[in-house]
Amino acid sequence: MLKDNRNDILPAPGAPDIEIARAASMQPILPLAADHLGIPPEALVPYGHFKAKLSLDHIHAIKDRPQGKLVLVTAVTPTAAGEGKTTTSVGLSDGLNKIGIKSMVCLREPSLGPCFGMKGGAAGGGRAQVVPMEDINLHFNGDFHAITSAHNLLSAMLDNHIHWGNELNIDPRRISWRRVVDMNDRALRNIVIGLGGPVHGVPRENGFDITVASEIMAIFCLADGLTDLQRRLGDIIVAQTHEKELVTARDLGADGAMAVLLKDALAPNLVQTIENNLSFIHGGPFANIAHGCNSVMATKAALLLSDVVVTEAGFGADLGAEKFIDIKCRKSGLRPDAVVLVCTIRAMKMQGGVAKGALNQPDPQAVEKGCVNLVRHIENMKKFNITPIVALNHFIKDTNEEYAVIQKICVEQGVEISLSKHWEKGGEGAVELATLVKETLDGTSAEVNFLYPDDAPFKKKIKTVAEEIYHAGDVAFSPAASRSLAEFEKQGFGNLPVCIAKTPYSFSSDPALSGAAEGHTLEVREVRLCAGAGFVVAVCGNLMTMPGLPRKPSALNVGLEESGEIFGLS
Repeated sequence: MLKDNRNDILPAPGAPDIEIARAASMQPILPLAADHLGIPPEALVPYGHFKAKLSLDHIHAIKDRPQGKLVLVTAVTPTAAGEGKTTTSVGLSDGLNKIGIKSMVCLREPSLGPCFGMKGGAAGGGRAQVVPMEDINLHFNGDFHAITSAHNLLSAMLDNHIHWGNELNIDPRRISWRRVVDMNDRALRNIVIGLGGPVHGVPRENGFDITVASEIMAIFCLADGLTDLQRRLGDIIVAQTHEKELVTARDLGADGAMAVLLKDALAPNLVQTIENNLSFIHGGPFANIAHGCNSVMATKAALLLSDVVVTEAGFGADLGAEKFIDIKCRKSGLRPDAVVLVCTIRAMKMQGGVAKGALNQPDPQAVEKGCVNLVRHIENMKKFNITPIVALNHFIKDTNEEYAVIQKICVEQGVEISLSKHWEKGGEGAVELATLVKETLDGTSAEVNFLYPDDAPFKKKIKTVAEEIYHAGDVAFSPAASRSLAEFEKQGFGNLPVCIAKTPYSFSSDPALSGAAEGHTLEVREVRLCAGAGFVVAVCGNLMTMPGLPRKPSALNVGLEESGEIFGLS
């Protein structure tokens, strides 16, 4: 018999997340998985007592089971105040379990870059967390390291091929494959390699992206098995020849070795919430530079193991939800049965012009002004034929008058709203939200619409997203981007969806334009063909695929106690 979780002995809400997570009564993962999900111990590969990977063989063995319902959690435009999308996802899943529905939450793995940079970890917060929090935020089960290694193996084999005679006649000026590292390091954005004479390789320009921006991360999250994984890896385009023929990872003979490095990582990671409800955490592309969703493998496995699966998409709905539907759903056959749109009073104040330092002062007028952002996201979701449920993530300093403003606007928009207190109370605080979600799931699911058809030209696809979701007045393509898009279509890739890489902090490509910007020009600086992942990336404005550290990075606050315990991780 599994012991009861004792939330009553947790530190009071407001204590550091790491202290609450450390005080949680975790249960051994093997008996917990057997008791809650019927997973036999031999189907799990344990990583210590509280983490395990679910074997691909077991996923295949249960593939004919009925599937559960899928709930997507997305959010308003993010602000420095924090919206709590992951916290809400965890709290909602705990709330669904509280009302008797077997639910799992599927999340993305945190990247070390934000953990030691500015954003912090990604394991939830307060009493709505996944644990063990330190392990999840730091290295986890090695998936990101496997992805980094597979990516850089391809880089090494590419340069090695050129060094040893260049049989494929690769043009060093037309190499598109960069290197990656899972850390914020602006000094590596643009580098020169191969210096030091012939024995050290062929000199050329290169650079680093962060691991979450790697095409291999996207492939990892979209693959539906080992065979599909290796096929996609082989399809990666790394360069062109002097005759402008495409060169793939398969041409270099790298796809097999890359797949070997990713074989164990492809199995989803099983952990638990503070309330001992099970969770998959697997894959981790950012939604501002990639498609921003956890792995298809984890989502589909969870749907076979539970009645309801709660999953999140990165950043605001203009990025994460759009890509979830237009890329992940289009490619995988998945469809959301309900959508939750996370909002906070603090975020609406900031969208209304209030500085972060003044957010604790009541200001219903600023909330009303900022709600243009919430309304835009609601209207955008309806374009996919989805009516979202608004989850107002409660903060202690919120007032009833401010809540009434948002409640009134939701009534005007024809959407349900729930005041959710999961951060403070865990699953109990999300019961109202869980009940609203259950009512939606019990109804008839509408057919989800894609924003554009497969056969539309690339420029039309990009303009559709820009005009329909961002309310842009125009799209400006650089000459290089225009040439590349025309070339991609000529090469036979015209049916791929588009993945817009832009700032997450605005509907525009300018992070300073808050609220619900419209009439702006979306500037497409460059485009990248991700043939293995199956989409084309449009890089907009000044977005960087290798972030830098802030003046005072979070790493300055992290360290070890004499006992070996970690402090400062958030």
